[in-house]
Amino acid sequence: MRTAILGQGYVGLPLAIRAAKVGYRVVGFDTDADRVKRLQAAESSSPDVPAEQVAMVLAGGLYVPTACPEDLAGFEVAVIAVPTPLRDGAPDLSAIEHAGLALAPHLQPGCLIILESTTYPGTTDDVLRPVLEAASGLRAGEDFHLGYSPERIDPGNRIWTLQNTPKVISGIDDASLKAVRNFYQSLVDTVVEVATVRDAELAKLLENTFRQVNIALVNELAVHAQQLGTDIWSALDAASTKPFGFMHFTPGPGVGGHCLPVDPTYLSWQVRRQTGRTLRLVEVANEVNTAMPAYIVQRLNDALNRKGRPVNGSRILLLGMAYKPNTGDIRNSPSITIARLLTGQGARVEIVDPHVDEPLDLDARASSSQLTANSAAESDAVVLLTDHDAFDLRLVEDHAPYVLDCRARLSGANVERL
Repeated sequence: MRTAILGQGYVGLPLAIRAAKVGYRVVGFDTDADRVKRLQAAESSSPDVPAEQVAMVLAGGLYVPTACPEDLAGFEVAVIAVPTPLRDGAPDLSAIEHAGLALAPHLQPGCLIILESTTYPGTTDDVLRPVLEAASGLRAGEDFHLGYSPERIDPGNRIWTLQNTPKVISGIDDASLKAVRNFYQSLVDTVVEVATVRDAELAKLLENTFRQVNIALVNELAVHAQQLGTDIWSALDAASTKPFGFMHFTPGPGVGGHCLPVDPTYLSWQVRRQTGRTLRLVEVANEVNTAMPAYIVQRLNDALNRKGRPVNGSRILLLGMAYKPNTGDIRNSPSITIARLLTGQGARVEIVDPHVDEPLDLDARASSSQLTANSAAESDAVVLLTDHDAFDLRLVEDHAPYVLDCRARLSGANVERL
């Protein structure tokens, strides 16, 4: 079956390679010509897809990366997995609309279109469907099938993968749902059918809004824990021994990636637009988590002031620019915000992240460095922002004069935890 996967990033590439491995003839479409060239050279764009897997399906002729919309012709199944960022606080669905316009000339009776991009309830029916119908002259539910299945990719997770993570599926009618089910059952271990596409769209936002709100709770507690004379990390460990009614969330320097800084805002925006009311918990959670980088910088200011040093001119070693451990994903990373705030105050910032290769667009006062005994000892402060396994944390404990540990991974008289 000829299958088109639109978007070859963190979501689309694992899906494309998985489909090719089980025997689909996959066209991997992306508007980023440089990314397509790298894929054609068997260079992976996802931490979940080893380059050798890309090379294998390329060699077998089952995977064709392309930036040419004409190569979409003849598809029987198409999956849209394109970015849905925020622009000025509102959802930007232009990539979904462009994907629909690229597919429309190639629609044929009986084909299946599935949207995987994270978005607000109503997008499949009210945005994608009209684009497909107007440009093709065909009718969804009559001439072609249409469904929604939210992505659940967790980049770098070696336990829960595309194949073994339950896949939520939906369709605009029974025939569409059946077509969506048949496709994903060939790729994943478990599918979870949802009654309507709007419910499936909401489910995705609910998953990440739940995380955003609970992370905001522990972040806000962490901000006040010292004044309360308490250790938030010890309290969390104690609460986590309860076998029911509690889930362990940890504080940190903020939230990053595509999901948590974006998805709850999608939900809040749509609720306000349709009902005129606000999702107060969501908006407060967004405020709390967005404020964490500034709080980290303030904690660092306070610590250096106690030592008689201003931030201006201080040498500060930041460990980890990616938003999550053991990946190079810097999308919306709070670490980058922290680096910018510190250089804005005149600090000499040295950045260590073995997983990040791309430029960070930081002030000239920021430079790349390595974590060594000398770099730790010669710094005025070391801040652990992202706890990559590659970091020698014992070295930090032994040599850094002062450490602000945002991940509760270090100990010692020179270590202060978030």
